[in-house]
Amino acid sequence: MGHSFGRKMQHTPYPGTFHLKWAGDLFEVTLRLDAPRKGRAAFRTNLGMAHVRRQEIIACTESGEPVLARDWHDVPMREVEPGCFSVRIPLTQVGLFSGKACFFAHGSSVPAWPEGDNLRIKVEPAHTACANTMYTAFVRQFGASLRHNPRTPDVADKERALDHLRYTVIPPSGTFRDVIRQLDHIMGTLRFRVLQLLPVHPVPATYGRMGRYGSAFAALDFFSVDPALAEFDKRATPLDQFRELITAVHSRAGYLFMDLPANHTGWAATLQTHHPDWYHRKPDGEFVSPGAWGVTWADLVELDYRDSRLRAYMAEVFLFWCRQGVDGFRCDAGYMIPGEIWTYIVARVREEYPDTVFLLEGLGGKVEVTESLLTDSNLDWAYSELFQTENRGAMEWYLPHAIPLAERCGPLIHFAETHDNNRLAARGDLYARMRVALSALLSHQGAFGIANGVEWFAAEKIDVHGASGLNWDAPHNQVGEIARLNALLATHSAFGPSTHLHLVQHGEDAVLAVLREAPDGKNLLVLVNFDCKHGQTVRWDPRAFSAPVAWDLLTGEAFSANPADGLHLTPGRVCCLTPRADDLAELGKAAGAAGEPAALARRRRNLMAMR
Repeated sequence: MGHSFGRKMQHTPYPGTFHLKWAGDLFEVTLRLDAPRKGRAAFRTNLGMAHVRRQEIIACTESGEPVLARDWHDVPMREVEPGCFSVRIPLTQVGLFSGKACFFAHGSSVPAWPEGDNLRIKVEPAHTACANTMYTAFVRQFGASLRHNPRTPDVADKERALDHLRYTVIPPSGTFRDVIRQLDHIMGTLRFRVLQLLPVHPVPATYGRMGRYGSAFAALDFFSVDPALAEFDKRATPLDQFRELITAVHSRAGYLFMDLPANHTGWAATLQTHHPDWYHRKPDGEFVSPGAWGVTWADLVELDYRDSRLRAYMAEVFLFWCRQGVDGFRCDAGYMIPGEIWTYIVARVREEYPDTVFLLEGLGGKVEVTESLLTDSNLDWAYSELFQTENRGAMEWYLPHAIPLAERCGPLIHFAETHDNNRLAARGDLYARMRVALSALLSHQGAFGIANGVEWFAAEKIDVHGASGLNWDAPHNQVGEIARLNALLATHSAFGPSTHLHLVQHGEDAVLAVLREAPDGKNLLVLVNFDCKHGQTVRWDPRAFSAPVAWDLLTGEAFSANPADGLHLTPGRVCCLTPRADDLAELGKAAGAAGEPAALARRRRNLMAMR
């Protein structure tokens, strides 16, 4: 520290804190001295120098050059009153940055620093500030199995007979064009903004194939799509038809994410054939298969990123798909790949495509690893564990850890259901409705998702080795409820940036009460009855939420919201209460309007002006 008065300086935001922001925001820093004195102040930071930082990371990985932190520079601060300096910095670049204000006494070149560590500022793409609603589509399921599974017992018997004779029996698959035909439902009716595809790469058809179709995660060629997912067309290759899907998503103001299982390949993949030295091997030469939760995925072979050539190769894989128009990636088993590899891959990708979103699938990994990948390695989002957190006790254990992580490092996507767990509807329609609403209403920045078929109460588990039915167009469904949830997430400020969530329930019943504290004061109270067989009375902290009348934004129903009396919830009931009747009217208007949320359009305009 340059001078003794440094410890008396007041730094706002407080030194050592972490801040989640979005491109298009302004970041304000203030330094107040213990007493006015002659001199100047500066904010020493690497904000605005993302390109320099990325180049150093790339050079370090590819050539072994040291990282010299050439991105650091001083931003002058203006003296707004005697002894108080301030600066407002426009955030125009995506990435993780640091900074801290300092003071130079008159005639001195030695800075005086306030006590504490640097600020850390994570800046996310402008279009991800809210309404990050995701629909997971397994393209294979969008064919004949769209409405039911066509493998009747008679067909299954014939398949087994051919299997016994060692024939390869693979039924027809859904295609990219089949998915395009359903986009008006997914992105129009349901209002999802992100279409996330499970892997679309070629998979084993004979050698190393497991299951009827082969696992979608057993990629054979990271630079190709599976021809089985395309219609035979003399004018359009399978990759052309994949690009058709991307164009169709973009034309609806949406984004397309693809699942890229970069930790492993299938057997006899292009890489395994030409670069067997890029794989983990046992001392006897046997290839290693990855696994989790005590299960080994025997149809997969694990890559070894100690070879720098593999790192460069995989960075080119991500860039290839960005060039096709892909907007983001689900990083399957991402926690199994060392953090420094992700740091390099993200730097390579963001040199050309700075707004690319990386979604970490870290299920089964340590929380510390997830946090490090969301910060040091610059990944954007991660999977939430909410979908496998079932009752109040588990919620009260999980949410106090998950909420601060999401508010500090980036949203954890609350998937109501994924391909890794059993279908919600298998436990009943009421249970499925409750879990879908719970996942949406507890999300940060609207980071909420479902797997295809949830809206139709599909009960048959998604099998990545097969093609189960989706119960499509079932007359009994939750299409309307999901559409309303997505409209709410896209329009209400309590689901936007800088919202804080607080658990406020009282008592011991099977209920949950969560306050959504919005930056503009338009707070909401989320109430949940986990019990799908019995009604429950939920009570909450009276300091959190109290109103003579409150309206449920999910149904329009009015309640007396007296926390002392509580509110009786019917079995499986979920409410989102507001004390403002205007919220209900505004949601009704928003439900009839499609396209980009107004809050995101404003932020993108601000960003263009800043740049």
